[in-house]
Amino acid sequence: MNASPRSARNLLLALTWVVLLGGFARAQPAKQEFQPEVGQAGKDVVWVPTPQALVDKMLDMAKVTPKDYVIDLGSGDGRTVITAAKRGSKALGIEYNPDMVELSKRNAAKEGVSDKATFMKADLFESDFSQAQVITMFLLPSINLKLRPKILNLKPGTRIVSNSFDMEDWKPDQTENVEGCSNWCTAHLWIVPAKADGSWKLPQGELTIKQTFQMISGTLKNGNQSSPISGKLNGDQISFSAGGIQYAGRVSGNTMDISGGGNKLHATKGK
Repeated sequence: MNASPRSARNLLLALTWVVLLGGFARAQPAKQEFQPEVGQAGKDVVWVPTPQALVDKMLDMAKVTPKDYVIDLGSGDGRTVITAAKRGSKALGIEYNPDMVELSKRNAAKEGVSDKATFMKADLFESDFSQAQVITMFLLPSINLKLRPKILNLKPGTRIVSNSFDMEDWKPDQTENVEGCSNWCTAHLWIVPAKADGSWKLPQGELTIKQTFQMISGTLKNGNQSSPISGKLNGDQISFSAGGIQYAGRVSGNTMDISGGGNKLHATKGK
């Protein structure tokens, strides 16, 4: 079919635009992947990466195993979550910055652990991390304190590890430093204690406990004898001395089974 001169001109013009637009598209630079900068602003803190040596130390202190579910609060570029996943653990990073979340996902994919390392964009104070056996964090002391009540309500025995910053009067169960490290070289470990504060009824007496985080004091009344106690909680495990006898046992909700001095005692918490 023969085209008219006008149709031919229109066709030529259309083809010219196609060529020009194609060249323009090819000339556009590829979109750069997001790269974080040390000190960049976040919701509550600025981003500073944890040295890999300290990441390893924190997970060692928490005795992370493949049976553990690890949650990193403020997961940044994902290195702690990825390291836990390489140890065989299921791990979740909670991060407010969506660009950091996507970067973490790419990093996990590069390391081949996307099946175990997951990341979510969320606010720490609105997130549920009650299923974790281990929680890691690198947050400011003020944020640690704000999270502390929620942490203390976690299941007894949950391990909490912090890069550098503590929780004021809740003293760590363990503190370690990484040798040869220049900045951010200290890790603190807490083990969430059971709730043992109060009066406990014994078959022939009463155990009164005053609890300050993992440390305990009080009195043990057994028959006609009354002795001050001093001891500690390690998760749901309790140990204390009273009247020259060392006692040890387990707290399970409103019951406690302890043994010492050749005796086994079952205690029930008073209401």
